[in-house]
Amino acid sequence: MDSDVYGMLHPDWRVSQSKAVEDVCTAADAKVWIAIEGDAVVGFVSKLHATVLGEIYMIAVDPAHQRRGIGTELAQYALAWMKKAEISAAMIDTGGDPGHAPARRTYDGMGFRELPFARYFKKL
Repeated sequence: MDSDVYGMLHPDWRVSQSKAVEDVCTAADAKVWIAIEGDAVVGFVSKLHATVLGEIYMIAVDPAHQRRGIGTELAQYALAWMKKAEISAAMIDTGGDPGHAPARRTYDGMGFRELPFARYFKKL
């Protein structure tokens, strides 16, 4: 997505991200699991769609606690829950930009396989 379209959709990415986190954590049909270290919440994972296909909708880890395997552990926990709930397959998506490269490496390492597709955006 080019910067003009992104800027229109997310004029303040912190506000947009905060709203997205709030929405997923309070959705009636979502499951949310958190990672706690000491007295601090250091990350969370949420899952939607409890049918044949489970979707890990969002994983977030506090920047001070990243690159320690917390995101992987959270995803594995959600996947184990899905398997116990007899969900047959799981999906997760992320951005294709350089900032999401660590997430893509994590998902590849967990056995997820990328499904290439095209999504087009145009500023009107």
